[in-house]
Amino acid sequence: MTSFEEMLRNADRHLECSCPHMRDLVARVGPCGLRLQRDGFQMLVRSITAQQISGAAARAIRGRLEDRVGSPGVCARSVRACGEDCLREIGYSARKASYVLGLADAVLEQGLDLDAMPALDSDEVVRQLTDLRGIGVWTAKMFLIFSLGRPDVVPHEDLGVRQALRRLHGLAALPGRSEALELFRPWRPYGSVASWYCWRSLEPRLAKEAS
Repeated sequence: MTSFEEMLRNADRHLECSCPHMRDLVARVGPCGLRLQRDGFQMLVRSITAQQISGAAARAIRGRLEDRVGSPGVCARSVRACGEDCLREIGYSARKASYVLGLADAVLEQGLDLDAMPALDSDEVVRQLTDLRGIGVWTAKMFLIFSLGRPDVVPHEDLGVRQALRRLHGLAALPGRSEALELFRPWRPYGSVASWYCWRSLEPRLAKEAS
């Protein structure tokens, strides 16, 4: 068992004891199936691609990008070689194309070292990533969770997480930052895993069972 897998198992045990809502979710959904995308560049391209469009549309664009760049796959050099016209042709808006190309340039020309980020603390990772156009705090937090495997990230900005908190706790309105952080307090230091369960709780079958 890897250290990441061991963390997930420890997180499940902690969450089962943290509160009745999470205990029920872990029982119905667990064990946690969070999977990592270790290639940081691909993870960020995926996040940029998915901004403000449906999951199906994002998957289609990613598939066309993978087909277009071929071997060696989606990397900074292949994306830059693809160029803006190609990115627009396969479905990227002008703005998103500029974000993806800006990320490639940051890696190739400006010293952004995504491979070094596992050694950095989370605040520094967020700082470096949010210096790039098209990458905000939410995207940086997704990188921390799904690429670096940081166990205690709380994406209180995420609409799905806020919707899940509202449903789980029977709130009248979506929680704001301070309320969301307080609701996460019993689940920490495994905020990332708790977030994964929050997202899973919104799946139609689980949402129907909980209603």
